[in-house]
Amino acid sequence: MVAVVDSDLAFDVFDRQCPSRRTLEHVTGRWGILTLGALSESGFRFNQLRRRVDGVSEKMLSQTLQALERDGLVHREAQPTNPPRVDYELTPLGRDVAERLRGLIRLVENRMPEVLTARERYDAARTADEAARGGR
Repeated sequence: MVAVVDSDLAFDVFDRQCPSRRTLEHVTGRWGILTLGALSESGFRFNQLRRRVDGVSEKMLSQTLQALERDGLVHREAQPTNPPRVDYELTPLGRDVAERLRGLIRLVENRMPEVLTARERYDAARTADEAARGGR
């Protein structure tokens, strides 16, 4: 069954009932953003993608890919070979979303020296506060 969507329907990600919130969670969750970012580089087979997204378990990658495929961001193509081969690539919508995510990824990577400095300042202040309170 295919759902018909009214093109005039307003979506509001801040409304907990809005379906756009779920898609945003799929896209911006830890594994979603990394999976989309990796697929923006090229298409991958499952194990190649798992190696590229270092630290993701097979189960989490599978769940992430299924959610992104359901949302229309990832295309999955199973090849009728033995052993089976499954390729993943971005759809046009997925490429559009991934392009914006790559901008965010680049921004974070480029500004990491500032982030690390802020962390050091924060940690030093917390340590000083704890010492002033007698380590409680």
